[in-house]
Parts: sequence; C-alpha cells; structure tokens
Amino acid sequence: MKTLVIGVGNEFRGDDGVGRQVVRELRKRQPANVSILESSGESFSLIEMWTGVEKVILVDALQSGAEPGTIRRFDLGDQAMPAEVLGQCSTHGSSVPEAIELARYLHRLPPEVILYGIEALHFEHGCSLSSFARSAVAVALDRILTEILEEKQASNVPESKAVRLDPTESLGNEGSSSESVE
Repeated sequence: MKTLVIGVGNEFRGDDGVGRQVVRELRKRQPANVSILESSGESFSLIEMWTGVEKVILVDALQSGAEPGTIRRFDLGDQAMPAEVLGQCSTHGSSVPEAIELARYLHRLPPEVILYGIEALHFEHGCSLSSFARSAVAVALDRILTEILEEKQASNVPESKAVRLDPTESLGNEGSSSESVE
C-alpha cells in the first residue's frame, strides 16, 4: 500500500509549524513505502499531492479549544470532520478539512484519510514552537510510526487458507478425498 504523509503549516507562525516538524522528524527515519511531503495547506495543492495514493496521513496544528499539545486522530476517509471542531480547527486560509471535503466532492479523495491534529498554543509571526507543541512532536511521530508499522505488518500476513473436505467422498481410500481451498 502506498502511503503519503503530509506535514501542513507555516513554520514561521509559532505552533502552526508543528505538522512540518513532525514530518521532518519522520523523514529522518524514512519508513519503507512511505512518501513524505510538506505543505502550506492550500486545498488544491493538497489534492494534487495525494492524487493516486491509497492512504494519506496529514499532520496539522489545530485550534479547537483543547489543551495545548493535545493530539487528536481523525479517520476522515468515510466521514467528515466532526462539526464541533470543523470551523475552528485550521489556521490556514483554506483548511485541511475543507480540502478533504472538496476532494470528496470531486471524487479525488484517497480511500484512507487520517488527520493528526495537534492543539496549538500560539500562532504569532516569528515565534518558534511552544514547549507543548515540541513535546507533541515526539508523541505524534511515535503514533504515526506505529500506524505505519501495523499497516505494513498487516499487509505482510499471508491470507489463511481453509481446507474443506468434501463429505460425500470416502476418506478410507488414499488420495480419494476431495478438497477445495477457499
């Protein structure tokens, strides 16, 4: 399965750069079969980036009212962003959830879409990440790596094959049993 991880944000606006920081750390570990990109969060750019992939994992700063540094995981392949955070979750001109819904409408959404949102403390120009965001980088990185690893292990497990004997056949004669593989 081809997976793309996109870090979204503006590294020159405080915690808004947390998504980019997570993918920079992920890039150092470069998991197999994973592409890693950075984006400012513009909707059409995001849609173009994830065209043709089976799974996209987005990492972005949120502003939902939760405690700074809180990490939330949203599975958005089959459902929209929860209404209670949709309108307040992005710090960009067009939000990641808006890009996802536009892609869904245009039938350009990958089958699997995961958003890791990290609650931000501040977005001032010229500021670095807050201590909350810096701490969340390592936690989000571990969660993403775990998700990628579990997915890889699941795809490497061979399908089990059930053997069913035909009850109408005699088992007493060697080689006379009939079996079908499902």
